[in-house]
Amino acid sequence: MNRLLVVDGMNLLFQMFYGMPARIVNADGKAIQGTLGFVGALLKILRAISPTHVAVIFDGECENERCDIDENYKANRPDYSKMAEEELPFSQLPDVYAALDLLGIRHFETTVCETDDIIASYALRYREECEIVISSQDSDFFQLIDKNVSVLRYRGDASVVCTPDYIREKLCIEPALYADYKSLTGDNSDNIKGAEKVGPKTAAALVNEFGTLENIIAHAQEIKKPSVRESILRDSERLLKNYSLIGLSDSATLPFELCELEYSYSGISTTEVLRGIGLK
Repeated sequence: MNRLLVVDGMNLLFQMFYGMPARIVNADGKAIQGTLGFVGALLKILRAISPTHVAVIFDGECENERCDIDENYKANRPDYSKMAEEELPFSQLPDVYAALDLLGIRHFETTVCETDDIIASYALRYREECEIVISSQDSDFFQLIDKNVSVLRYRGDASVVCTPDYIREKLCIEPALYADYKSLTGDNSDNIKGAEKVGPKTAAALVNEFGTLENIIAHAQEIKKPSVRESILRDSERLLKNYSLIGLSDSATLPFELCELEYSYSGISTTEVLRGIGLK
């Protein structure tokens, strides 16, 4: 079976840029730590996954429809416009794009939606005809996991491939109910507030007993613990809004068809890539 690797590009770039112990410059004094880390990590991922098809998707500067649903969505993120350009991962994007071009890997910068939406659309549309591996630290992708879809959380030698069994063991829920579960617990990274009195264990118990968030709300009067029951009833409108922020679908337009993403790793090294794009 073919294997499609879809990389959350900005997620990996931020991880590598801020994960380096110090700012790294080349012989010309140009900062390259983000590019160096990105290329090195990507090549390790390619060797580990051995994909037959690859796409890397980056978040571009565009209006976010989720902010129309909730103006507080991601309002806790740093204001990058107030920071010096050389201090930001975005400053090294041109070199990252050049590296991907050299590797022959298709990449795309979003213009009308979030990276999550495009990656989810790839997973949901192609999961019946090929194996899908999503490389990202974003746990929202857990809701897509099934027998043909996994999530790679890259951490070098400590990387983890998240499968249905991983989600069952770690969270005690089925992956398909992850968006319902997370709507209850909230997500601090995206500034999404969950239900009061509902932590991970309680959320898992609720989805295992009632199933979907809509069903939990519909049967809220049956929840035994009074504080939890009252919290669900009181916050039901906000919880449904949370689901509209967290839930992923296949509604995004795909930038490339599967046949355009064929890839075979040549064995090229990080140093060879950097030299090829003029950074060495």
